[in-house]
Amino acid sequence: MKILMFGWEFPPHISGGLGTACYGLTRGLSEIKDVEVTFVVPKAFGDEDQTAMKLIGANNIPINRKEIFLKEGSKSMDYIEVDSLIVPYVGEEEFWKQKSKKYPRSTRFVETNDGVTVNFSGSYGDGLLQEIKNYGLVAEIIAATTDFDIIHAHDWLAYPAGIAAKRVSGKPLVVHVHATDFDRSGGSVNPNVYSIEREGMEIADKVITVSNLTRDTVINKYGVDPEKVETVYNAVEPVGDEPGTLPPKGIDEKVVTFLGRVTMQKGPEYFIEAASLVLRKMNNVRFVMAGSGDMLDAMINRTAELGIADKFHFTGFLKGSDVNDLFRMTDVFVMPSVSEPFGIVPLEAMQLKVPVIISNQSGVAEVLENAIKIDFWDTFAMADSIYGILNYASLATYFKEEGKHEVDELRWLDSALKVKNIYDQVLA
Repeated sequence: MKILMFGWEFPPHISGGLGTACYGLTRGLSEIKDVEVTFVVPKAFGDEDQTAMKLIGANNIPINRKEIFLKEGSKSMDYIEVDSLIVPYVGEEEFWKQKSKKYPRSTRFVETNDGVTVNFSGSYGDGLLQEIKNYGLVAEIIAATTDFDIIHAHDWLAYPAGIAAKRVSGKPLVVHVHATDFDRSGGSVNPNVYSIEREGMEIADKVITVSNLTRDTVINKYGVDPEKVETVYNAVEPVGDEPGTLPPKGIDEKVVTFLGRVTMQKGPEYFIEAASLVLRKMNNVRFVMAGSGDMLDAMINRTAELGIADKFHFTGFLKGSDVNDLFRMTDVFVMPSVSEPFGIVPLEAMQLKVPVIISNQSGVAEVLENAIKIDFWDTFAMADSIYGILNYASLATYFKEEGKHEVDELRWLDSALKVKNIYDQVLA
């Protein structure tokens, strides 16, 4: 079975859990006999790990060429050249020059960097919607020139590419919902994003969600048939032992860590309020907020207002071995997410024997037993949980040992086997 998979990011170039989950799933699928994955990203940097699959960067695909179709049924094989309906241009002057020519009504124009390939940043900047549209155009060419059995598109950024590939090839499409805009926006949904998400879910032959929490959102907020939606939980990659770049701990104090995007979805303000409560009861503890996001400046200001800035460390975005370094210094990890479709980071912490506190509003709460679960808004319960783990050694030891044992059983191969079963259903 050959899978053509579309995603927006892939390690080591990631901004969060999406790229990590894509990597883990492709690694799991690679362990299944007779399964091949071709993974497409908008921009390939050349240093991605391709041991589990073939990786294609849409930024490397030439679009200024003719598509050649072989005409069968004759003794001598004929070929028919079909002009591509995607017309490249470089700069505004050439755009208007090309527009002045006669083309079929369905022709689409796309700006290129050299008349051959489309330039993708692969990021989440101001031109994101245009990049998503261009990604879909290049996906048509990839689908027309690649041998595959089924299409798999990860999250809304890749849905238009998956739809384009299905339209060109006629092959079935599976979309993977890692989050919805209801999670990211706190309910203030962007209509453009919602439209892309809903179209992807409607056109898909099957929808995979990362938790039942997300499955309920897909069914109730997007009107998708429940029979079409299946939950496959994420897992976690084994932790490597490569050292990162962080300096040693250097203090004889407890460390409590928040790691994630500093945005409304992740609940950083609740972490800071709980930290303030803990610091009223004990002084030999420091708090770390690792990550970046639009609320970072506000969070720094809030620690100053509460008079706890001397007990807080803001590291900025961390990844790879630096994350593991931080966890090895950490005594408690807290994920107070307001709306978390799944949440892989607690699993990574538990692998390194860090007790975790997670919100009931996270998908990973459906999976874990050996974690403390609180409502994101209940800062007193959060503070009590932090205080208890820091001050009762037997409680901390229990969560370290049992959590490590539990999370070691969550393998990407098991998730991949469930996804493979969904592929089989669709193809049957």
